[in-house]
Amino acid sequence: MARSALLTYQPGISCVLLLFSFSLFSLSSCKERADAASPDNKPRGVEPTLVDVLIAAQRPINNEIEANGSVVANEYVELHPEISGRIVYLNVPEGVQVAKGAVIARINDADLQATLAKSKAQLELYQKTEERERKLLEINGINQADYDLAVSNVNTTKADIDYTQAQLDKTVIRAPFDGVVGLRQVSPGAYVTPANIIATVQQMDKTKVDFTIPEQYSAVVRKGSLVDVQLDAQAGAIRRRKGLIVATEPQINLSSRNLKVRALLQDGVAHPGSFVKVFVSAGVDKRAIMVPTNCIIPEDRNNQVILVKQGKAKVVNVQTGVREASNIEITRGVDAGDTVIVTGVLFARPDAPVTIRSVKTGEETIPTAANAK
Repeated sequence: MARSALLTYQPGISCVLLLFSFSLFSLSSCKERADAASPDNKPRGVEPTLVDVLIAAQRPINNEIEANGSVVANEYVELHPEISGRIVYLNVPEGVQVAKGAVIARINDADLQATLAKSKAQLELYQKTEERERKLLEINGINQADYDLAVSNVNTTKADIDYTQAQLDKTVIRAPFDGVVGLRQVSPGAYVTPANIIATVQQMDKTKVDFTIPEQYSAVVRKGSLVDVQLDAQAGAIRRRKGLIVATEPQINLSSRNLKVRALLQDGVAHPGSFVKVFVSAGVDKRAIMVPTNCIIPEDRNNQVILVKQGKAKVVNVQTGVREASNIEITRGVDAGDTVIVTGVLFARPDAPVTIRSVKTGEETIPTAANAK
């Protein structure tokens, strides 16, 4: 009886539990919708990027253009063999001055010597034949065609001798000018081809400096004008020497918009390949907008900086000028009073909001409300 009553009431209990669970689910859903609609739970937007900025202002700048350059030898050549073969003679006095025409190496020429001897023997025979047939032609003993063939044989053999002699000349590698021989790159007995370098020769009595300057300063470099060249510090002293501008490229580089200049070092010599700094006078002192070099974003055709306009990042194209140790001149694209982002450049996105942490004006850094404690 009790068992029967329990079985009778089980469906009723199940219905009650089901209704209770449904009520809890409905209340939870209503609460979630209410929370989502409340003002405190609005969808969050893009977080502003924290940046430091500089207020652009004109200031006096040095009238010297500083450029990076490299020392190059007055003359430089890599000695390659003109023909392939085995080296039978090698004379590479490493680091020693040699005269123009000095023999550096010889390549095996036995086959060419044999060919030359054969051609000379044939020439002697053809010359005798031509002489006999010329006498016969004078008495109408032969026709003109036979004599012409004899003359052709003589001329062809002479051409063969000239060609073989030219090939023999290529087996001798000589110094093309007075200079210092570099390190030897091959050994005696080695088989070489025109792709192999035997040694280098550099003329060290004069050295030149190649450097580039921005396009807008191309008018200040003229052939015959002087520049200051700063070599690497030696014995704790920084040395400056004079350089005489001897030439410039006739065309501005299309990718960098720079002009390549070559100057002849006046006082002494320097090791070719050395890094130098070149200082070119750009005329009178002037005032210009200078920003830290880390502000500049290099692109294929233009450089860019990021400004802050109405609380948002704005990317602008700029043209640059004189470069100092840590600053660079902006000649176009930024006006005095513009707010330039100096840190956080990599994280700022166009038209995205930014928060200014500090404002730099020259030597002074002013904290803003964003980071003031």
